[in-house]
Amino acid sequence: MTEKDLETVINTKEKNEIKVPPMYKILLLNDDFTPMDFVVEVLRLFFSMDREQATQVMLKVHTEGAAVCGVYPSDIASTKVNQVIEFARSNQHPLRCVMEEN
Repeated sequence: MTEKDLETVINTKEKNEIKVPPMYKILLLNDDFTPMDFVVEVLRLFFSMDREQATQVMLKVHTEGAAVCGVYPSDIASTKVNQVIEFARSNQHPLRCVMEEN
């Protein structure tokens, strides 16, 4: 194998490396109107948390203003944010949910 052949193999390997997609964290934001029990319900329904985990995250949202609910690839994070917002609005709550790059 010549030096040029070896260089071609190395360059080909570099091009074929799989890049991990960026991950996004989903945050619930505190407001003065959404009941704490509703936030717990959201965390259980959309983020598969048990009651204890959901309560801890809800309390963090309440005391610190925001808390991370999970970290997902972009398309999943976007879907979850939309589901949470739609669910909150359909239950007449102003709960805010956002995503940001991790």
